Amino acid sequence: MSLLKFTAMACVALTLGACQSLFQPNMHTALQTKRDAWEHTKPGCTTPDCPLVNLDVIHFPDEPDLDPIIERRLLQLTRTSNDAPLPASLKAYENTFLSQAPTGYGSYLQSKVREQHDGLVIIEVSSYLDTGAPHGTPGRGFINWSRQQHKVLTLQDMLVPGQEATFWKAAEEAHRGWLTTRGLASDPKFVHDWPFKQTPHIALTYGGVILKYDVDTIAPYALGQPEIKVDYLRLNGVIRPELFPGRG
Repeated sequence: MSLLKFTAMACVALTLGACQSLFQPNMHTALQTKRDAWEHTKPGCTTPDCPLVNLDVIHFPDEPDLDPIIERRLLQLTRTSNDAPLPASLKAYENTFLSQAPTGYGSYLQSKVREQHDGLVIIEVSSYLDTGAPHGTPGRGFINWSRQQHKVLTLQDMLVPGQEATFWKAAEEAHRGWLTTRGLASDPKFVHDWPFKQTPHIALTYGGVILKYDVDTIAPYALGQPEIKVDYLRLNGVIRPELFPGRG
């Protein structure tokens, strides 16, 4: 191949690369967000303990498909039982809650970006239902949004096929480490009463795969909502290689 022809082909390739960068999103640039935060109390109520709904939610102007997903996840957190109907919208939930909630009740809903890396947007959703009792009811969840695939990643999307059992084995090992660092591994009663369990709350953070647990799941209420981190080194051949930080 002549030098002239090679140079011409290289120029074409560079031009095509430049065109692609114009039309494809830059996965190293974080998505911009817009925050919407407010607190509404029951109409007409003037006492200090009026029922209230407090909302703090993020929107993605450049990724509008994410907004209804976040809203649905927040609405799922408002249900007090698994068979309860899902409210039609956050506005509908607010109207119903404020019209029916007793004095002193409060509902808090939040979504936030936990982090963004390698074309992934990790969103954490949370809730807290205050009924005036000494302890309210908190809830948590994650959304792992793939900008390349334009979808929410499920656990099956994250794992190499056939590796789910291996994943949970690695998670159980990380749980034992969690017990040890908190001085609980040597407490046979705690270990017996609060065994390891699987959780649907999984996040592909940059520093490791995070497992989040609801209160009273693997630890008593006083320990809050535990987080267990599974290092990526334990997950070689388990997590799809393109989802490891830096490999995308």
